Amino acid sequence: MCLHPAAPLPVPDETVKVARQAFPRGNLLLSLRDKLGPVFDDDRFASLFPSKGQPAEAPWRLALVTLLQFAEGLSDRGAADAVRGRIDWKYLLGLSLTNPGFDSSVLSEFRTRLVAGAAETLLLDAVLEIAAAHQLLKAGGRQRTDATHVLAAARALNRLECVHETLRHTLEVLALAAPEWLLSQVLPHWAEAYEARAFDDRLPRSAAKRAAWVQQIGEDGHHLLATLAAAATPEWLRHLPAAEMLRRVWVQQFYLADGQVRWRSERDEIPPAARLINSPYDADVRYACKRSTTWIGYKVHLSETCDEERPRIITAVQTTAGPVADSDVTAPIHTAFADKGLLPAQHIVDTGYLSAGQRVQAQHDFGLDLVGPARIDSSWQAKAGKGFAMDAFTIDWDAQHVTCPMGVHSSSWSPATDGRTPVVKVKFSATDCQACPHRSDCVGPTATRRIMTFKTRDEYIALQAARQRQTTPEFRSLYALRAGVEGTISQGVRAFDLRRSRYFGQAKTHLQHVATAAAMNLVRLVHWILGDTPARTRRSHFSRLVRAQAAS
Repeated sequence: MCLHPAAPLPVPDETVKVARQAFPRGNLLLSLRDKLGPVFDDDRFASLFPSKGQPAEAPWRLALVTLLQFAEGLSDRGAADAVRGRIDWKYLLGLSLTNPGFDSSVLSEFRTRLVAGAAETLLLDAVLEIAAAHQLLKAGGRQRTDATHVLAAARALNRLECVHETLRHTLEVLALAAPEWLLSQVLPHWAEAYEARAFDDRLPRSAAKRAAWVQQIGEDGHHLLATLAAAATPEWLRHLPAAEMLRRVWVQQFYLADGQVRWRSERDEIPPAARLINSPYDADVRYACKRSTTWIGYKVHLSETCDEERPRIITAVQTTAGPVADSDVTAPIHTAFADKGLLPAQHIVDTGYLSAGQRVQAQHDFGLDLVGPARIDSSWQAKAGKGFAMDAFTIDWDAQHVTCPMGVHSSSWSPATDGRTPVVKVKFSATDCQACPHRSDCVGPTATRRIMTFKTRDEYIALQAARQRQTTPEFRSLYALRAGVEGTISQGVRAFDLRRSRYFGQAKTHLQHVATAAAMNLVRLVHWILGDTPARTRRSHFSRLVRAQAAS
């Protein structure tokens, strides 16, 4: 497919006439074309297509169809049928009433080009440019971020199911790719053992029988890997994705001891959740847990504007593996803001996205105020509300010593690391602490002297300032704005199926999330331009009655 970029044409007169008659009171898609235009253009996607070959379907139309498809929850075939049969779609896409549309496979090919070219963000960027052109989006102001879990398209498997399904999947692929070679290597019991999928309720119930069952799978998989590695095996068979997946799963789940295949136990170094493969069909999905919620899949982080007198526009989308901590995404989100020229003055997040170091980095590298609750002092003195907590001591950063409330200086000051975080470790003299009349309020009943660990200078000052700031009414009013992003996530989940991945792999799932965010933005922009401003949070009659009584 080649591309010769062309400007989007006006809507044909006949399509306009029929659409106006069909929707005399207007329609969202008609308003979208009238108010925002075609949104995309071919030049934006030119780098994804070669200059020679069969002419491609106009990518500006495919981009719009992709967004509509996620907005309405349509499959590729359903979207292609809508292009052929719906008047409002033809109006938006500038098609004549007799245009036959295109085959549904064109949409899959277009998504593949976007993923292969790492160009997913083009879908969102075009919508952001439209919003900026209408003076509805600009740098500065306030933005907020939150995340939700995303269920993988693959079935959640436990370890036993995963190894069985991995071997079965490899045999299925080899049966299609090299049937004669596979028949020469297959063992007699494989036909019955790996004909059907494994489900936990069908597995042996006793521990001994399960151990024997998984041991047999381990030996069968090891045998197949050995035959694939043999010199007589065609080289291309070894490089099939299914064969590589089998090797990776067997390395994670089994090991060789005295020439025997062994099932890994907890003490045999099972990989952590961030690296453990959970499905042979999607190597990127991971097991994750957040409070009482567990899932197999990903996590999506949405950032949106929250300024008064402007619509809520999603500006950045990050898709990560499920176990990735929110704090690991803070810096990439700020980089995405900077790349788009949309750095806010204040970025409002919850505690999961925050650390003292990130507050300093946000201010130093991006010039923005990272707003959110600071982690409290976790020492026993602070929790008990008595004794000498950290804020009772005076730190002299230049002289590198700490003074306790009794006026005694620390005896040592040592830079160190806590994991990967630079810290300072300070110790007081055991002699001074033993003689102190307030020893029980400071070091406790068992310790001989006070030892404390705190962050480096800039981080410590930032942390103390944040703890002081969050006690003010101004902070509580500002942080209350963060709750609004949960409404955006709710809209994405309920109206756009944000929490379920349509595709295998993190790259394609990220494309889904970017397209979903762009579709949500388009809907919001059209409603805003038409005067439909966001409604206030609904309250029950009882709640309004009680609040009115309290106010009086």
